[in-house]
Amino acid sequence: MRIGLAYNEKPDPASAKAHDSTNDAFAEWDDPSTIAAVEQALGLFGSVVRLEADQFFPQKLTLARPDLVFNIAEGLHGQSREALVPAICEYLNIPYTGSDPLTLALSLHKGRTKETLAYRGVPTAPFTCAETPTDLERMALPYPVFVKPVAEGSGKGVFTSNLCATPHALRERVRFLLERYAEPVLIETYLPGPEFTVAILGNGADASCLPVIGFDFSTLPQGAPPVYGYEAKWVWDRPEAPLAIFQCPARVPTALGREIERTALDAYHALGCRDWCRVDLRVDRFGVPNILELNPLPGIIPDPAMNSCFPKAARAAGFGYDELIQEVVRIAWRRVSGRAIAGDGARRHAVPPSRAAAIPA
Repeated sequence: MRIGLAYNEKPDPASAKAHDSTNDAFAEWDDPSTIAAVEQALGLFGSVVRLEADQFFPQKLTLARPDLVFNIAEGLHGQSREALVPAICEYLNIPYTGSDPLTLALSLHKGRTKETLAYRGVPTAPFTCAETPTDLERMALPYPVFVKPVAEGSGKGVFTSNLCATPHALRERVRFLLERYAEPVLIETYLPGPEFTVAILGNGADASCLPVIGFDFSTLPQGAPPVYGYEAKWVWDRPEAPLAIFQCPARVPTALGREIERTALDAYHALGCRDWCRVDLRVDRFGVPNILELNPLPGIIPDPAMNSCFPKAARAAGFGYDELIQEVVRIAWRRVSGRAIAGDGARRHAVPPSRAAAIPA
């Protein structure tokens, strides 16, 4: 079997102004160590060809003609950038892992995601989108609100100062985000309850949750609001001084744990996700889990010292890093071909059942 690995690699830290703590231009792209780890894991199935998702990707893919593309590419430009690699694969009739172009485009645009979820009856916080500062004149949400660029990931544009308690603070942050990211700004009701993220593997009725991850915001620097944004992901959390921010499995009451998983799966199916996805949720003031966003191209940093959620949940479920990557290939290949991969003698072919750690309700 020949597998193509589609990816975007972060540039050299010096060229990305690594010492600027607010520079998030390449936060979505992968480090060389992640790309190498995925390539190594894929080697179980045969030869692997790297296909960097740059302007020459269509030509490289045409020449390589792999049997399957393992897609972790975030794309280069525009609000549909995550959809470009799978769209090119479909144009060339080459199967690939993960969600299709429509799902990737919808899930990257947080406003479109929330519209779809609301229509399907999946809980998500009340929201509006501002394309210009004057749109705030019609903003009727109660304070506090939280704001973020409508089509970014990996914490891009999500700063602690995005929690706005007054109209003045909201105007300042919306103006800043509009200028910096040149895209609409999502404004949503702030959810005061605990936050969770759920890694999902599988398709259709076989889709299953890995152990739920809970956030412990008490580990953030003193005075920081309970927000898992760019600072918490890339500034305060460092390999030499990791934040102990995650609980996996999350310690939650049994009923809440089940509701978190059910809501995450409902969102997964509502957006048409395939093979794998990580779903972020937060509890509202009524105790109901609400969807924040979906990540059908989840981060998969291999180093256990880094707080990469999908590998963390997989380890709690008994998957090593290589096993996680290989399981995604098996799931995708069965979806594409209707059969198991020929010659794959690995033991694990199904997601082990697992749940959040139960606390009596």
